[in-house]
Amino acid sequence: MSTLTDTNILTRSAQPRHPMHRAAVDAVAALRQQGEGLYLAPQNLYEFWVVCTRPIGENGLGMAPAEAQDEIAKLKQLFALLEDTPALFPSWERLVVQHQVRGKNAHDARLVAAMETHNIERILTFNVSDFQRYPGILVYSPEEVLRAAIPQVDRGSP
Repeated sequence: MSTLTDTNILTRSAQPRHPMHRAAVDAVAALRQQGEGLYLAPQNLYEFWVVCTRPIGENGLGMAPAEAQDEIAKLKQLFALLEDTPALFPSWERLVVQHQVRGKNAHDARLVAAMETHNIERILTFNVSDFQRYPGILVYSPEEVLRAAIPQVDRGSP
């Protein structure tokens, strides 16, 4: 199976002192060890940049742009980056209208549109409830991954 990694997993992974850091890092490592395809959408990197470069006092990480650029370069080595395609916008527009999405939740709808466009089955996120409105995708938290709640893909007999 394939998993899109939500931006909150990326930001917590970049914060070694954050209480959720270990769960984020360990969940990604567990999925990687299971042979899971791990992906990012460009939307993840836009959101990550915003959080990284926003001042700490405004719920950001307070990084300089050069530091954020270094972090993004690392992410692009660790995860496969999906392409934004012409099919993405119509998918996003259908999702926000169909599910009556308001405000910043439209960013999550764009991630779901990327998942649909690229046939990604599931998403790893700390904000499970943000994605439950969308049928057809599987939503997992790091805690569920670490409890081995994600079923293994049947790869057949050796």
